[in-house]
Amino acid sequence: MEKNANLQSVKDANGDTASPQLKDNIKNYLIDIDGTITEDVPNEEPQRMETCMPFPDALETMSRWYEEGHILTFFTSRTEDHREVTERWLKKHSIRYHGLLMGKPRGGNYHWIDNHIVRATRFEGKFTDMVRQTKTVEVFDS
Repeated sequence: MEKNANLQSVKDANGDTASPQLKDNIKNYLIDIDGTITEDVPNEEPQRMETCMPFPDALETMSRWYEEGHILTFFTSRTEDHREVTERWLKKHSIRYHGLLMGKPRGGNYHWIDNHIVRATRFEGKFTDMVRQTKTVEVFDS
């Protein structure tokens, strides 16, 4: 795998090397496909994956993020059996990205647990730039 120029070395409290982190001005976007950048196509109807159209606002925003140097990775509930049709669809619509992760668990209600900062945004019909807002989140009891 090619070294990411946007990664910076990190040391933990003991001075040991820890997992590298992206520079502060670069975001690592994990983006769903179905229902987020195009209509909500279930895995049970793969023929629609080829013909669905991307949302124009998603195309515009993702293109700008890519140009700004952010990392775009699609994380989809589509299975490995859908990889080829998904890659064809992304190419057909000139969607640039850095990675494609298949097999996200289906059903929603996601709780991401990580040692790095995680910011989650629920897509609700409009794909635009992000704004900062304060919301209630679930955290581990201290």
